[in-house]
Amino acid sequence: MNNTFHPGEPWLDIDGRPIQAHGGCMLYDKGTYYWFGENKDGENYLDESKGFLHRVDVIGISCYSSTDLLNWTNEGLVLPAVQDDPASDLHPSKVLERPKVIHNPRTGKYVLFAHADTADYETARIGIAISDSPTGPYKYLGSIQPNGNDSRDMTVFQDDDGSAYIFFSSEWNKTLHIIQLDDEYLHPTQNESRAFINQSREAPAVFRHNGKYYLVSSGCTGWDPNQAELAIAESPLGPWTVIGNPCVGPDAQITFNAQSAYVFPVAGKKDAFIAMFDRWNKDNLRDSRYVWLPIQFNIDQVKIHWRDEWDLSCFTVPQK
Repeated sequence: MNNTFHPGEPWLDIDGRPIQAHGGCMLYDKGTYYWFGENKDGENYLDESKGFLHRVDVIGISCYSSTDLLNWTNEGLVLPAVQDDPASDLHPSKVLERPKVIHNPRTGKYVLFAHADTADYETARIGIAISDSPTGPYKYLGSIQPNGNDSRDMTVFQDDDGSAYIFFSSEWNKTLHIIQLDDEYLHPTQNESRAFINQSREAPAVFRHNGKYYLVSSGCTGWDPNQAELAIAESPLGPWTVIGNPCVGPDAQITFNAQSAYVFPVAGKKDAFIAMFDRWNKDNLRDSRYVWLPIQFNIDQVKIHWRDEWDLSCFTVPQK
């Protein structure tokens, strides 16, 4: 059994198989953590017809469960590819990335969002699916361009009051859009804003701490890493103020050779948040690794220090 995190090292499930949950998110529900992500356990190839894009055909969205965040049970594909319908968003020839799942306390449904696209990344939509259980199966409802906006890298943030917001790279990745969802979490409202205008930010990860909202993002350099950026706001809709690179340590200028995916609080621990990053391996995407690191808070400073090894006891130590 695993008892410590080893960022960037191979991570196996309890059956000894590499975890396939890339570009993912975390859901905590009734004492159990659920880790959702892209399954990339397929053939890696260059799609020459689409400008030599590195890709794996869509397999589906994986789910893993755990009670300790270290040892994970494979719950299977909760949203598998649709093999026999080339027109479907879920066909293997398409793109299905960055799944995010939240639970709607009003409807009782678990709602899954993902970047749904064609292989050339020109369709740029958000796919939506629902389930009565975190482990699925999820019913795919289709995809949207929220309020008519193209959408690529995206995330979903659920606030303490139950309101939910989608954050997505738009305007051909030049500007981030933020839209509040309706009470069912299935449709965008007109409560919308634009942030980081013409700054080309992607891979958004949003969290709330002590009444402030934080957003980690990356630049747009494809599979290759770049410097992370942290911004702060008084509201999910902004305005957002950039406060710099939160990463500290070896390769901090390239986000520890990784890219932001999600940030989540650890249940039962005050001021305890974990930042999830993906260390993409574009030549062998199934072997892309996970970099999870604790976030440290000190007044208005938010830092993510590199650690070769760590465990949850670090959250009981006063942070400097």
